[in-house]
Amino acid sequence: MTDQVTKDRNITKDAMYDAVAPDDFESMLELDRYGARSSAFDKIISATHDHFWDPLDKAYIDFDVPFDMENQALVPEDLVIALSTDYVSDHLSDPKQRIRFINQSVLRSFSSILHGEQGALNLSASLCHVLKDQGAQEYAANQTREEARHVTAFAKYIKARWGKPVECGPALKTLLVEIIGAPEVYKKIIGMQMLVEGLAMGAFATFFNKINDPVGKKLLQLVMTDEAFHHKFGKIWADRTVPKLTPEEHAIIEDWAAHCFQTLLFNLVSPHQQLDLYREFGLDPDKVVEEYGKIMTDDLRRENMKEQTNIFRVLVKTLLNAGIITDRTRAFYAMYVDIDELKAEGDRMVGDDIAEEGIRHLQAINFKNRPTAAIEIAAE
Repeated sequence: MTDQVTKDRNITKDAMYDAVAPDDFESMLELDRYGARSSAFDKIISATHDHFWDPLDKAYIDFDVPFDMENQALVPEDLVIALSTDYVSDHLSDPKQRIRFINQSVLRSFSSILHGEQGALNLSASLCHVLKDQGAQEYAANQTREEARHVTAFAKYIKARWGKPVECGPALKTLLVEIIGAPEVYKKIIGMQMLVEGLAMGAFATFFNKINDPVGKKLLQLVMTDEAFHHKFGKIWADRTVPKLTPEEHAIIEDWAAHCFQTLLFNLVSPHQQLDLYREFGLDPDKVVEEYGKIMTDDLRRENMKEQTNIFRVLVKTLLNAGIITDRTRAFYAMYVDIDELKAEGDRMVGDDIAEEGIRHLQAINFKNRPTAAIEIAAE
């Protein structure tokens, strides 16, 4: 594959996103490359020190703090949609069984998060092999380090509360494999840095506001201090790329984004993804799916998405702010959200306030003997 074909396939519009084949290390040794480093990522690279944390250090988080999993639900019932059906609710009339069902449902969510973090680790590491710009490469290396600590942290939390995670759901696994294996850089950035990272920020904000476990709450905030910056990497790409796209290129990117969004929306929280959970509690999976279909209408999806922390609403706002949604796909997204309402909200994303509060907490630990300036999450 020639360099020109590779570049065209990546739809590169800015030199800092120039990429080579994963096995083309010789291109990394070009002398001119060492003298050409973009400054676009300097701010978020430098801020890495301010939001450093170590999941193995109890000064940051202590996974040994207990939580009564037998008698206390991790989250309120309204976060477990299956309990909104009469069939599941009537079947789980025993309070302790009900609590166990809620907590086992949360295990599925946190396992998905863990698998997603592993995907983000592999993807950011793969960007180190293909991005030619030193600044972009350094950013990707930093993100790889941060995703690695997320994998460690979520694995430790799941071990402390449940013992071990469950298998990655088929929908999420398929999408992660597709994104990580994609040779095109734009697919990696849109799929992971914008959509999966955006999904994570929405999910983390929801769980942070609802979870009853102080250790889980602290973990979510610590991870959000990193993810807010990761999400901004995708925003910088969009700011530098989308305005320069030809109509044909924009259609390619817009269709890829819609594909990823639809995969997540219709599969990630589908009852088909949790059949093992229903069987574990003696529920007929087919009956649960049937009852689920009665309540999970498009109208209900639309109503749920009015919530600021709804994870899929966050994804639509991400794509809208990036200029990726046009009249070609607007009607598809408008089925679930008020596009004009999202436009009026500006660039602030759900989770930014939680992340900024977490960064101030980390600064107090990391620089307690040295004054620090306030951190601005938004990358320039």
